[in-house]
Amino acid sequence: MSDQQGWAAPRAKGPVTGRVTVPGSKSISNRALILAAIADGPSHLTGLLAARDTSLMRAALVSLGVGITENGDTVTVTPGSLKGPASVDCGLAGTVMRFVPPVAALADGVVEFDGDPYARERPMDVILGALRTLGVRIDDHGTGRMPYSLSGSGAVRGGKVTLDASGSSQFVSALLLAGARYDDGVDIRHDGKPVPSQPHLDMSVAMLRERGVQVDDSEPNRWVVAPGPIRATDTAIEPDLSNAAPFLAAAVLTGGAVTVTGWPARTTQPGDQLRDIFTRFGASVARVDDGELTVRGTGRVQGVDLDLGEVGELTPVIAAVAAFADGPSYLRGIAHLRNHETDRLAALERELNALGGDVTQTADGLEIRPKPLRGGLFGTYHDHRMAHAAAVLGLLVDGLQIENIGTTAKTLPEFPELWTGLAG
Repeated sequence: MSDQQGWAAPRAKGPVTGRVTVPGSKSISNRALILAAIADGPSHLTGLLAARDTSLMRAALVSLGVGITENGDTVTVTPGSLKGPASVDCGLAGTVMRFVPPVAALADGVVEFDGDPYARERPMDVILGALRTLGVRIDDHGTGRMPYSLSGSGAVRGGKVTLDASGSSQFVSALLLAGARYDDGVDIRHDGKPVPSQPHLDMSVAMLRERGVQVDDSEPNRWVVAPGPIRATDTAIEPDLSNAAPFLAAAVLTGGAVTVTGWPARTTQPGDQLRDIFTRFGASVARVDDGELTVRGTGRVQGVDLDLGEVGELTPVIAAVAAFADGPSYLRGIAHLRNHETDRLAALERELNALGGDVTQTADGLEIRPKPLRGGLFGTYHDHRMAHAAAVLGLLVDGLQIENIGTTAKTLPEFPELWTGLAG
């Protein structure tokens, strides 16, 4: 169908059952690429996600002088002498627009940053201000947003920096990932409301330690990275557990059983919390030793009261499930979603209510009171998670059309085919 009509979301004909293999984690893939680009030798990455966000990251690093080659399922990253002039297209990828500038600051020359139209609206002043404190020259025309240019001298002084990362944990991760390569390392202190998405910070710290970097996070709201080399490390990328959310949600809503393969026994991915979340909705969740995780629905969905501060990216799919619960649901701790790919709280309220729902924004989340929903065109706002939510809703709503299903290529280009294969 045309983009004007939208993509017809498959309607479930009964309990959804099946097995799904989701590609590599975007969060781990882009962190692994960043660390490999400034490591002390070549790194080999297997299972790297092939999607828009990782393509943008790869292109950004290549433009700075990093070598990236492919051989089958293995991507080899060879650090080079970072230099400008270079131009970085951030698209709408938060990991690119936040993680690349601290690395580009190590380049010798001018690096220009820009992105999609909405990316120009996303605040960058926290990371740009932090880099200025650490001795980096930046010209953003006083806007604190893209486009801007960064003038590197081949090294960064580093040292102490205080910032407010309550809007995104990526502000801290960005400095953590590059900090070991700064002359004095980096001593990051957060001053503000709690930092969201703690699992993503844990992921950054764990990946640094795996590469021999000394990180002291023993003091609350403080991270100290010692200067030194980043050891080249071969990495097998885990499946993206957050992208498993809509597939598992299909089992919860339809009383079916869906299995995701390759689910790790231990992980720092926030998507691992889906196990607890779907149990709270009333489903049963079981993982076996070979890494298969199965969610079974009961045909009944319970209302929930959830603090999603650590797992905000899961909110759209969770809201879609809550829309069919047997009572109201309260999703809390997610005020920071107003600055994600779109204002996700406003978008979910608007789109669910347009289908006949009863959703209200709160100061830090959503109240969802289930009502019968009708079909219509569900807007995605160039946001892959909104498209996932719409697909979940379409399982139980006749005539639901998804605007721009292609936006799922951000982290899961195969989504339309995988979804149709499971739910269609």
